[in-house]
Amino acid sequence: MSDPALPEYIEEDGDFNYSDAFKKPPRKPPAPPIDPQRVAERRRLFAAGYDLYLILVVGVLCAVGLIMVYSASIDVSYQVTGNPDETTYFFIRQVRSMAIGALALFLLARLDYHFWRRISVVMMFGVILLLVAVLRFGDTRFEAQRSLIRGSIQPGEIAKFTVVIYMAAWLASKRSKIKQITYGLLPFSVLVGTVAFLIVLQPDLSTAASILATALSMFFIAGADWVQLGVIGGAMGLVGWQLITHIDYASQRIDAHLNAVSDLTQASSHVQQAVTAFLNGGLMGVGLGESKMKFSNNLPFPHTDSIFAIIGEETGLIGSFFVIALFVILIYRGFTVARYAPDTFGGLLAAGVTCWIAYDALLNIAVMTALVPPTGVPLPFISYGGSSLVAAMAGVGLMLNVSRAAAKQSVPKRRQTPSVGALDEDWRDSREDHDLSRGNRGRRIPRVSSRRGTP
Repeated sequence: MSDPALPEYIEEDGDFNYSDAFKKPPRKPPAPPIDPQRVAERRRLFAAGYDLYLILVVGVLCAVGLIMVYSASIDVSYQVTGNPDETTYFFIRQVRSMAIGALALFLLARLDYHFWRRISVVMMFGVILLLVAVLRFGDTRFEAQRSLIRGSIQPGEIAKFTVVIYMAAWLASKRSKIKQITYGLLPFSVLVGTVAFLIVLQPDLSTAASILATALSMFFIAGADWVQLGVIGGAMGLVGWQLITHIDYASQRIDAHLNAVSDLTQASSHVQQAVTAFLNGGLMGVGLGESKMKFSNNLPFPHTDSIFAIIGEETGLIGSFFVIALFVILIYRGFTVARYAPDTFGGLLAAGVTCWIAYDALLNIAVMTALVPPTGVPLPFISYGGSSLVAAMAGVGLMLNVSRAAAKQSVPKRRQTPSVGALDEDWRDSREDHDLSRGNRGRRIPRVSSRRGTP
C-alpha cells in the first residue's frame, strides 16, 4: 500500500516531453496601431463634412410641408380642376418642385462655394433683367405682375438667392473699406435699392422688405458702423412709409391692422379667419386633414400664405410650436456654420442665407398670428410654391458647402501620434536588459552588496 504523502507517478507518460511545460504560450500578433488621420477620414466619408443637424432639420421641414400642402390643397385642387376626385393637383407639383430643389441642394453642396463669387456680377445682372422682364411680360395675378411662364418662375424669389451671393462677394472684397461712404454706404444703397425698387413696381412690398432686411443684416455682420446703419435704416423707413401711404392696398392693410390692435373684429377677413383657425385647433388640434377653414375659401390661400394657420388648426398649439422650434434650430445651425466658415465670403454667405430664411419665416408666422399686416411671403420649405422652395433649398446647399469646407480645414494634416511597428524578436531580447517597470526606461543596475568584496 502506497504512502499517500508520497507523489504518484503515471507509468504511461513515457512519451511526454516535460520541457514543453516550461514554454510560454505563443504570443498573439499585436493589433495594428490606430491612426487618428484615417479615423477622421472615415468619419468624413460617412458624414462628408456636412452639418448633419442642418440636413435633418431641413428634411423634417420639407416632410411637414408635403403633408400640409396635401391637406390644405384638397378643396383648392377641386376648384382648379373641377374634378372632385382630383385632390392631389398641387401636391404633385409640390413633389416635383421638391425633387428639383433636392437636386439643386445636392449640386450646390458639392460645388465649391467660391465659384459663385466669380460669377456674382453676372448673376446680379441677370436677375435685374428678369425683374425688368416680369414688369413687361409678366403674368398678372391679383393685380400684380410677379411671375413668368404662367406662374412657374418668380424672379423675386430668385432675387433673394442672388442678392445674398452678390452681397457676400461684394462685402468680402471691401472688408474694412465698407466703413467709408464711397465704398460702403453709397454702393450698398444703389445696388440693393435698384433691386428693391424693381420688385416694388410689381408691386411686391413683402419680398422687397425681406431683401432689404437681409442685405442690411449682412452689411451689419460685415462690419458697418452704426452711423451707416442708422442712415440706411432711416432712409428705408421713410421710403417705405411713402410707398405704404401711396399704394391703396398697402394703406388699407395698415389701417385695418391698426384698428385690429384695439378690436380684433375690425381686422381684415384674412386675419380674422386665420385667428379662427388657431382657436379651432386649440392645444392638440382637430387632426390632420380635418381642417374646416380650408374649405369654401373661408381662409384665403390655405396652401400658400395661410398654411401656418392650417397647421395651427390641424395640429394645435403643440404642432405650431414644433414648426417654430424647427426654424429656431435651423437658424442656430446656420449661424454656427457662418461662425466656423474658413473665410469671410463663406461666413457672409451662410449668414445671409440664414437671415433670408429667418425673415421669411418670421414674417409669415407674424402675419398669421395678427402681429403685422397681411403680406404675401410664403413659409419656407412648407408653403406651396416652386420658386420659393427651390430657392430656399439651393440656399441650404450653399450653407452645407460652407460647412463641408470648414470640416475639411479642421482635419489634422499630419499624424499626431507616431505609429508603432510590429514587435520583433530583437525587441523581446532587449526587454530582458531593461526594467520596464521604471518610469525612465533605464537599464537595470545590478545590486551591490553592503559588504566590501562580496560579489
